[in-house]
Amino acid sequence: MTRASSPDAARRPTRFALLVSGIAGRTLDVAAVAPGERPWTDGTTVFVDAGASAADQVAALAVQASLIAAGSLEPRIVRRLSGRPVLGRRYLAVEGHRALTANSYLLPPRVRSLIDRDIAARAGSPLASLAIALGRERVPGPPDAFGAIHPRRLLTARDRLQATVPAPDDARRPRHDARREPDEDPASDDLGCLPEPFCGSTGGRGALGRLLQRMLTLSREPGGGFQGAEAPRGARLVAGEARGTRLATGPAGALEAMAAVRRQGRTYPEWDLHRQRYRQNWCTVRETDPRPGDSGPGAITAGPVLRRPLARLALGLDRCHRELQGDELDIDAAVEEQVEALAGVPPGEAVYIDSLRRRPDLAVLILLDISGSASMPSPSGQTVHDQQRTAAAALTAALHVLGNRVALYGFYSHGRSAVRLVRVKRFGDRLDATVMHRFGALVPAAYTRLGAAIRHGTAVLEDRGGTARRLLVVLSDGFAYDYGYEGSYAEADARRALAEARRRGLGCLCLSVGAGTEIGALRRVFGTAAHATVARPQELARVAGPLFREALRSAEFHRGLAQHNVHLRQQLKIPGR
Repeated sequence: MTRASSPDAARRPTRFALLVSGIAGRTLDVAAVAPGERPWTDGTTVFVDAGASAADQVAALAVQASLIAAGSLEPRIVRRLSGRPVLGRRYLAVEGHRALTANSYLLPPRVRSLIDRDIAARAGSPLASLAIALGRERVPGPPDAFGAIHPRRLLTARDRLQATVPAPDDARRPRHDARREPDEDPASDDLGCLPEPFCGSTGGRGALGRLLQRMLTLSREPGGGFQGAEAPRGARLVAGEARGTRLATGPAGALEAMAAVRRQGRTYPEWDLHRQRYRQNWCTVRETDPRPGDSGPGAITAGPVLRRPLARLALGLDRCHRELQGDELDIDAAVEEQVEALAGVPPGEAVYIDSLRRRPDLAVLILLDISGSASMPSPSGQTVHDQQRTAAAALTAALHVLGNRVALYGFYSHGRSAVRLVRVKRFGDRLDATVMHRFGALVPAAYTRLGAAIRHGTAVLEDRGGTARRLLVVLSDGFAYDYGYEGSYAEADARRALAEARRRGLGCLCLSVGAGTEIGALRRVFGTAAHATVARPQELARVAGPLFREALRSAEFHRGLAQHNVHLRQQLKIPGR
């Protein structure tokens, strides 16, 4: 690599962290390599020569990020390279070109110029590249920008990451065994962890403790979901369709309840950060209706202050007749004008058909976090739930009045098999008294399996949105937490779910209202999706317009990239990831 002579090149390469994360599809750090080393990565940080020019740094970073995104550094591959530097260079010489080709739609033009299309076409997967490297055919050496692969460092970093057991870092959350979930072992009597004060060393494992576990695990709350340890203290323990408490006290009752949830729900994968792979069919999501409670109808109104910045977000083309100018002639108008001219009436000039952007062409699905953490007070004195519910109502009303298709769902969870989306307003529903009563019945309960809720919201938006432009809005305090779902594991899954939605051409916008969540914590959960935190719902009008437009521009960009990628794969006959 050439050394830079300009003062700007002496700046630290960490300024490219966002670029690298965007190419890799996950959050990565950037650091400087030791003197004399080639660029490399351990899977969480990309190391590059700080003295190289900015262009050379970008090229090296893009190669390493593409290797991560393309699955080139999976453990089963890296283990074969360990202790075999010649094999590693041969593998990198082939796989580097394949990985860059797979991600070429995300790369700057200078980086794309590094790709050797002939070499890239020879391998359709990392295993195919490894097979070529193990063979005897001649492979040209990798360019300097490809850097190096350090198998031992990759495996050591992965083992260190897996050895780090996430721990709750917020006193608001109940303590539990993060290594087990309520439904991981159906044959066991231990159906999850007891909330305090039932998790003592003596009573938690006895017969009474197990009975209380089943009572608290299988009991339902008025909102149609499971009642978690964070439900308000005055909440009643209810189950089934009628008020009161009905307990399934045996293992058969637990199995039957879990089986019922699975039969009526939809399953989704979950990203396992520690194993760097998906857990297929891991979470079950079920849509429910809120049960009418003691609350009256919620107020769903939006003033012109919020409607104004949302007025022209996404408009579709309408064919407008009798225009003064346009793309084609309006035959009916032209005939009428000719008849009037023959009758002695002065002819007009509005005889064209024009396509004008006047019709709303946007579908928005709002996901409102109604987990137990939302019941905590906000700095303004109200609860976080009250503030986020007010914001959700204002956005729903404003978008509906403007003619957009809008849906509102609340979400919470109690283990991976009991993720609930509460239907408040579906796309086809009118904004009437029924919706307002559903809205008023939302109460905070249980936990937040954010990734599963986002994936189901994505599926609903794709299946029922009905427009070309679609936007997913998540209103949450950004604290993802559930049984076996916390810390870096939960943050990575939420980021992955948002990245999946964006790659499918959906706009994603995440808002934290009244929670006081630090922007750094939001960034760990929401990644590169458009996100912001506001202190009060009244401040939404200030940020809504720019954030919505940014999310929609990103969706347009990713739709174009996806189409280009499909075309490129067809040309190179490369199977999709």
